Amino acid sequence: MDTLMLSRLQFAFATFIHFIFVPLTLGLSVLIAIMETKYVRTGDETYKRMAKFWGKLFLINFALGVVTGITLEFQFGTNWSRYSAFVGDIFGSLLAIEATAAFFLESTFLAVWVFGWNKLSPKVHLLSIWLVAFAANFSALWIILANGFMQHPVGYVIQNGRAELASFYEVITNYYGWNAFLHTVTGAWALGGFFVVGVSAWHLLRKQNIDFFTKSFRIGAGFALIFSLVVAAVGHRQGNIVAEVQPAKLAAMESHWETQKNAPMYLFAVPDPDNDKNSIEIGRIPSILSLMAFNDPSAEVKGLKDFPKEDRPPVTLTFSAFRLMVGLGTAMLILGVLAFIARHQPAESSPRLLKLFIWAIPLPYIALQAGWAVAEVGRQPWIVYGIMRTKDAVSPIATSQVAISLAAFFVVYILLAALDIFLLAKYARSQPH
Repeated sequence: MDTLMLSRLQFAFATFIHFIFVPLTLGLSVLIAIMETKYVRTGDETYKRMAKFWGKLFLINFALGVVTGITLEFQFGTNWSRYSAFVGDIFGSLLAIEATAAFFLESTFLAVWVFGWNKLSPKVHLLSIWLVAFAANFSALWIILANGFMQHPVGYVIQNGRAELASFYEVITNYYGWNAFLHTVTGAWALGGFFVVGVSAWHLLRKQNIDFFTKSFRIGAGFALIFSLVVAAVGHRQGNIVAEVQPAKLAAMESHWETQKNAPMYLFAVPDPDNDKNSIEIGRIPSILSLMAFNDPSAEVKGLKDFPKEDRPPVTLTFSAFRLMVGLGTAMLILGVLAFIARHQPAESSPRLLKLFIWAIPLPYIALQAGWAVAEVGRQPWIVYGIMRTKDAVSPIATSQVAISLAAFFVVYILLAALDIFLLAKYARSQPH
């Protein structure tokens, strides 16, 4: 493999591992803030214990997530220096705001929350965790707006051989980035809900701390159902935007080859990109692709054959990741309904249902990872859509250098991911104090 492929693998692997930590941080921060709000409003000590119990899991996940996230930004200078030189005027400003404003706000008030239980009034202490939740999600906004520029570049001019900032307002109001932010964050909040439901189900299955984990289950179930519905709605809107600004990605997502009106969708298909067709197509539903993409059953949907082969995304991977995301999203909706129905007396539910909620914990993680695979793989061969190709963005460094750093990343990141899973599992099984 050459420098380009190794650099892509390194960034993809590091991002994949880092994103194991991110969504739980986003979702759990809001849930903990809700739990402590209930404590301040009602005086019920159970909610205080809940905030502390789930807060411990949040801190584990946050600490390890910070470690894996820092190195990602360095790769823009080490592995992707030509990209940084080309769009650093725009991309760098967004990352700088994320680091200097959002991240420092989050880490500062997290320290206040951790050490302020017996030093601050209940309302001031509550404010600190709401600021943590706000800052965590605010941090995600700037990262995704930066990615939004890569997906749908706006507010720039090409000058002196590079992209220079022309309108900061256009960059930060990029509708692609904002919808992607809503799609990602609502998915993360749904994940937080399923995490709380699954851990609570584990304890309820063993008849431990019934009142504590019933209340936790109830809050998590409501979160899981509400945001499973919201993420589906926002995801539909994201599909509309992709159809508008990245038609090649949409065609790859559906393995759609021929440009046509009343474009159909197939319940099952197997892409055959070497021959510009699908080798298997089963369950044809007329006009549904046009309807889903443009909210118009007679709309024309461009096929992959209308794009030069060098401009097409990897079809099989994009198609498969999209199907996986949609399938898991549907499963999350069903599980969210089941959890919501069982929320009042979950301990009385059948052991099989409680076990199902435990095994469902990984599903939103996989769905979110699949969604980002669609977004990033589907953008190829562009690193900045329509402006700069990925092959032109890589640093002029030796292949051996990237191979060594990739091996080091693999070892360290796998250990960190394993440590996170081990510590979360250990403390999730512990009893609340």
